[in-house]
Formats: sequence, C-alpha cells, structure tokens
Amino acid sequence: MTNVLRMRSRALTVSIAVLFFSGALCTGIIGCAQSDNEGGARKAGEKIRVTATVGMVGDLARNVGGEHVEVTTLMGPGVDPHLYKASEGDIARLSGADIVFYNGLLLEGKMADVLVKVARRGKPTVAVSETIDESRLREPPEFQGHYDPHIWFDVSLWAGTIPAVVAALSELDPAHAKDYEANGAAYARELAALHEEVRAAIATIPADARVVVTAHDAFGYFGVAYDIEVIGLQGVSTLAEYGIRDVQRIVDLITSRSVRAVFVESSVPRRSIEAVVAGCRAKGHEVKIGGELFSDAMGEEGTPEGTYIGMVRHNVNTIVESLR
Repeated sequence: MTNVLRMRSRALTVSIAVLFFSGALCTGIIGCAQSDNEGGARKAGEKIRVTATVGMVGDLARNVGGEHVEVTTLMGPGVDPHLYKASEGDIARLSGADIVFYNGLLLEGKMADVLVKVARRGKPTVAVSETIDESRLREPPEFQGHYDPHIWFDVSLWAGTIPAVVAALSELDPAHAKDYEANGAAYARELAALHEEVRAAIATIPADARVVVTAHDAFGYFGVAYDIEVIGLQGVSTLAEYGIRDVQRIVDLITSRSVRAVFVESSVPRRSIEAVVAGCRAKGHEVKIGGELFSDAMGEEGTPEGTYIGMVRHNVNTIVESLR
C-alpha cells in the first residue's frame, strides 16, 4: 500500500503533537477500537464505505466518489471539531470503513489519538490537507507554530484537497479510477466558478465596511482570499477561552470604526457575541447580529447549507446583506 493510503508523516507528527498538548490518550476508546470488528472485506460491486470526520470532508468525498461511495460523517451540524471527542459509536464507524478521510492540521484535535491508532492498524487514513501547498497555509503566531486548519474558507485552497481524495479512492478502487478523476475535475471546475462568485460578491461591500467580526478566528483564509478584514473574539481554536479583555478589545474596535454587524457561528455558543453586542450598547453604539455563519460545521443534511458549496454561498450572502 503506497503512501497515498497511509497517514502521511506530517499528519502523524501533528497528531502526536496534539496528544502532547491535550495531555493524555483516550485509553477507554482506544481499547474499544482494538476489539472492534473491522467490518469485513468489501465485496465486488459494493460501494466503498467512507468515514469522514467533518461535513466539509464528507461532502468532498461524495463529490469525488459519486455513485461508488457511501459516506458517513462523524461530526454533524453544530458540532465543534476542536472540542469533539470520539465516542464508541464513532470507533465502530471508523473500524467498519474501507477508508477514512479527515481534514488534518489539528482541526480534529481531540480525535488525533484515535486517528493515529486507526492508521497504525492498516486502515487507509488520509488527511485531505496533505496535497495543499504549505506556502499557502496561514501560521498564526498564537497557534503554537501550527497551521490554521480552516482551509475551506478559501475556495481555491479547498479545491487543492481534491487530488488527495482522487488518488486515495483510485488506489483503493482502481477499476473506477477514471470516474474519480472525471468527478474530481468536474468538482474543481465548480469550485473555480464559486471562488470567482465569492470574490465578486464581497467586492460589492464598500471597502471601509469590509469587517467581519465572529466568535473565533476561523475566517482568516476567507479574509486573505477575498480582501475582507476578519476579527475573532477567540483564537484559531475554540480551545482558547476568551475573557473580559478580549470582549473589551472587540467592543473598542467596533465602536471606534462604527462596525454595523457582528456574526454568530453555528458551532460556537452565541453568548460570546452577545456579550460583545451588550458591551457596544453600553458604550452607546448599536451593533446588530447580522446572522449565523457556518464555520466549523455545515448545515443540516438535505438543505443547501448541508453542502460545501451551499454553505459558502449562505455565508457570503449573509455577510454581504449585513455589511453592504
């Protein structure tokens, strides 16, 4: 089995780093993983059983795999992957899969030990971020020397994950490799068009009003790609708690620049942004909550926001309508 279907060295190093920072292994869950049935070999003609960690990765696998895959996503709408801990049911889904896709770059922080264990047992375990050019990755100083994992906020950057999925599925199922290549190429064209659509939409906001204030600093790639300033109350990971000084910092910025709207996130409690709104009101500046953005999780399955493209369009429309 080649390196495409193994956990890459960078991903494994990052995962081990997470184990160090989080302090301890999830020993009970690992024990369950060791005793789980692997689900049996896939029979000829059966769909490939894909398990993905987050919705964006699952949607990517569906678009590339098409009719040949059956995708299960561990973290649904409203779930914060930074804080997520794998359950015994998740271990069963991982063990029963033919291949596992995850984002990497520390996004699934508390699941790192489980992903390492699954990979060491020979399960194809692929970080879709592995095909991204490292020179395009953000390295926020407060993120302990690691890269910002929220790569899907730059649509052109997220398109760079397609080759990882195409290669992994093609190696696992060479009979349908041409289908995966064609699906990947078609999806890349869709994302290229979406990228230009987002650029055009954000450009309609007056330059001095292009300020997006959110609960945590997830939108960094969005800001760089689409020329809009983004400010988060918390850091890149929601593991970093905010305090009174953080709230005051955001309040001072909003009032001094007369920012019109702030935004809540579907996977982060509203109370942080509500504290900012209250602080602005106390200083005589009324700022509204412009709407809910999808940051670390997509919307409900079956809705437009339950797909990556629909999620991006929802976010952009919400931001433009509130700031323009």
